[in-house]
Amino acid sequence: MGRAFVFPGQGAQTIGMGRDLADAYPEAKAVFDEVDDALGEALSALIWEGDAETLTLTQNAQPALMATSLAAMRALQAEGVTIADAAFVAGHSLGEYSALAAAGALSVADTARLLRARGRAMQQAVAPGVGAMAALLGLDFATAAEVAAEAAGGEVCVAANDNDPAQVVVSGHAAAVARAVEIAKARGAKRAVMLPVSAPFHCPLMAPAADVMAEALGNVTIVAPAVPVVANVLARPVSDPAEIRDLLVTQITHSVRWRESVEWMATEGGVTEFWEIGAGKALSGMVRRIAKEAGTLQVGSADEARAAAAAKEGN
Repeated sequence: MGRAFVFPGQGAQTIGMGRDLADAYPEAKAVFDEVDDALGEALSALIWEGDAETLTLTQNAQPALMATSLAAMRALQAEGVTIADAAFVAGHSLGEYSALAAAGALSVADTARLLRARGRAMQQAVAPGVGAMAALLGLDFATAAEVAAEAAGGEVCVAANDNDPAQVVVSGHAAAVARAVEIAKARGAKRAVMLPVSAPFHCPLMAPAADVMAEALGNVTIVAPAVPVVANVLARPVSDPAEIRDLLVTQITHSVRWRESVEWMATEGGVTEFWEIGAGKALSGMVRRIAKEAGTLQVGSADEARAAAAAKEGN
């Protein structure tokens, strides 16, 4: 049975996530300690006892979600499940950093600092109110891309997240994205709604953030991952450290090709089981809509880590 470990992106964060992992597994607690040390602040206190609004800030949510994913991975390892039990790893947007850290390509400390920098840079790239994102439901990617192009009208509007066969997120200038919502409805979208995000991610307006990340990534060590990482930008596996570095920069301004990534793993990669490592279950829902024959399993709590280990033994 082919297995992939997949790591969630922004939006999955909740106050209290990962706490029972840290309570149950010293190895998981060590991840949160390492992230706190790397950032020079008690991010774990915000995650477990803070307020949701502060946690949702991009610069906090990104390292917090990574820490929770890596804590879940360490819990799995304590239960006898290793990264070698996956044929591939992949992550949605910031989740790609979690995937790389889980596969040993990046250290936990470097990943925390990179995601703090990434969150800040993405937030600062565009002034508040200038950009927006919207989810178009019930349109395929090709149609959504046509809608975005029609809505642009000389501004930026692109299909930013190809999440699953019936969910595409568009991103760009606020007025253009608002036009895309109306055009999508006219084109038969089941729903088209503006998203409560603070910046237009994964579009050309993020170019200043890409420059920041090119510099930040140039100052960290990246080694070949223990298993191939299916990159957002290519929807194909990569292992070369130089290519990984370049793709993480490109990822800031380019579409997250999640649907194609899952399709590739399920068809070309022989993956029949996707384990969502960390907070939430959004990716599992997407996987079920993309690869209908594949199984899904969430690992975000101590009980789920134990259940996953038992499921692996039962295979």
